[in-house]
Amino acid sequence: MTSNFIDYVKINLRSGRGGSGSSHFRREKHVPKGGPDGGDGGRGGHIYLVGSTQLWTLIHLKYQKHIIADSGNGGEGGRRSGSEGEDVFIQVPLGTIVKNAETNEFIAEVTEEGQKILVLPGGRGGLGNHNFKSSTNQSPRHAQPGEAGLDVWVVMELKVLADVGLVGFPNAGKSTLLSVLSAATPEIADYPFTTLVPQLGVVEYRDEKSFVVADIPGIIEGASEGKGLGLRFLRHIERNSILCFLIPSDAENWGEEYRILTGELEKYNPELLGKRRVIVVSKMDLSIPEMEEEMRESLPKDIPVLLISSVTQEGIQELKDLLWTTLLDENKDFGKIKEAPALLDLPVVNPMADEMMEDPEALD
Repeated sequence: MTSNFIDYVKINLRSGRGGSGSSHFRREKHVPKGGPDGGDGGRGGHIYLVGSTQLWTLIHLKYQKHIIADSGNGGEGGRRSGSEGEDVFIQVPLGTIVKNAETNEFIAEVTEEGQKILVLPGGRGGLGNHNFKSSTNQSPRHAQPGEAGLDVWVVMELKVLADVGLVGFPNAGKSTLLSVLSAATPEIADYPFTTLVPQLGVVEYRDEKSFVVADIPGIIEGASEGKGLGLRFLRHIERNSILCFLIPSDAENWGEEYRILTGELEKYNPELLGKRRVIVVSKMDLSIPEMEEEMRESLPKDIPVLLISSVTQEGIQELKDLLWTTLLDENKDFGKIKEAPALLDLPVVNPMADEMMEDPEALD
């Protein structure tokens, strides 16, 4: 599972070169010198990104170092334009961001199923010689060459898209909670860092509604400085609509644990603290009722606090209700039925082609 989750790749993209214009002349017996008759060259192939809900990782692009679109064909006589180079469509999971690898300049972001974004346009085809005919130049013998395509190294970075992000220290019970809330089956064990990649689960709610919850691998103190696994996965929290902080009932200090978690998020990106938050105290089956008041007193009063047990499922329905209403408060359009996106019948580059792979056996 771990080796199959790839959220960062670096790829060279090259759009197609435009075809050259033609300098052809019409040859007819009754016209001694004929006339300029060259057609325009076809444009080079474009490179597009296409959003796909069928993908959740960038592993299909890991071994593809170069993606190259076809060049356009040259113009011909009879003012026939050359054919355009075939476009390339690269399917990526939702939440993929593309940046220039050298300048770190933002290029594109894919957030919707079927969304098609032009990343690199192909070169323009050259004009044929008939375009240069004038009253003073009846027989132009030159035509334009096609423009070169673009050649750019890009970084594709996946930030998991989810409605709710579960945030907590390792072994806080995030994986167990996700397995109870949804049909997801994350690895669960009685030791830290059992979750090494983000896990997504669809939570079925009332009246056939649903929302997506992401289990983000455990954060530790110092994660924003590169300690543990947190630095790699902190960026996934950026794409969650609301944050659900999970604090186990057997923590030494519930309030301090919450402050450490929010502190690491603030160090990584202060804007994360602008997201709506919910606090959940988990593993209440290991606690005693007399401790509940002390837990609530140690936690912020301006944020909803819910006590649950994933094992006994105490408070699970209340948690679903709280998350749903918080999502609605955050986005009034949340939960509205959306029209299904039109299916795109697109030729897609095959990133697993043997000739484009450095190590074909690596996927076995």
